Amino acid sequence: MRMAPLITSLQNSRLKLLAKLHDAKHRKREQRVLVDGQREILQALAGGVGIEELWFDPEKIDVDSWLEDVGSASVSSMQLQPATAEVLQRLQYGDRNEGMVAVAKVPRWNWEHLQINAKPLIVVLDGVEKPGNIGAVCRTAVAAGVNAIVLSDCRCEAFNPNAIRSSLGLLFRLPVITASAAEAIERLKDLRVQIYVARVQAAVSPYEANLHDAAAIVMGSEADGLGGPWLDSSLQGLRIPMDERVDSLNVSVSAAILMYEAVRQRTLRR
Repeated sequence: MRMAPLITSLQNSRLKLLAKLHDAKHRKREQRVLVDGQREILQALAGGVGIEELWFDPEKIDVDSWLEDVGSASVSSMQLQPATAEVLQRLQYGDRNEGMVAVAKVPRWNWEHLQINAKPLIVVLDGVEKPGNIGAVCRTAVAAGVNAIVLSDCRCEAFNPNAIRSSLGLLFRLPVITASAAEAIERLKDLRVQIYVARVQAAVSPYEANLHDAAAIVMGSEADGLGGPWLDSSLQGLRIPMDERVDSLNVSVSAAILMYEAVRQRTLRR
């Protein structure tokens, strides 16, 4: 680890450069993201994410004790950057002010990295436009033991800072693969995974489906639902039972219902 001199000036060139990571275009170009908050940084480290710089407020954080508690081998390559609270605020999101922000490489997952067990459970989010929903689904997916998240034709970044925050950093703890809808279907079929697509008009409820065996649960955006290749009649539709006064649920809620029905079935069969 390298300890850099304390930064006190808002005109610092490195600070100005990193502050640009608040912009999606800059994040995409640099393949870097700011991870704001101690819990989120710990999850990134546990997930093997490459953290290059750790910015912290020495008035708030005893960084030596913090690193000792972390005990991760990956911290040895980080640069430690003390900064004043005012400087650190330029890198933080919102008003959390936890006194720590990391600069991390964006994880680059692909199908080849996916370690599939005999009965995988995979969640596909198609065309989802809100990063907060991606983060919420990822948080539940880790809790439910899901093997991977697939973002098909996604309208926002997989590792958008709002997705990281809403997942409490758990976005870093499982493979998150981006693909087109057509590619996702082809790959899932190659893996011999039964594809279940959430459709309001489907005749089968999740309680009648076989989610005990290898399964992929596909959710569409709240605005448009599923379209394109996901409308193929060969794919099994699932309908979450709802009172007639309600025609839809938040995508993260729907995904949680389906994931935990899979957990229930798998627990009962053991």
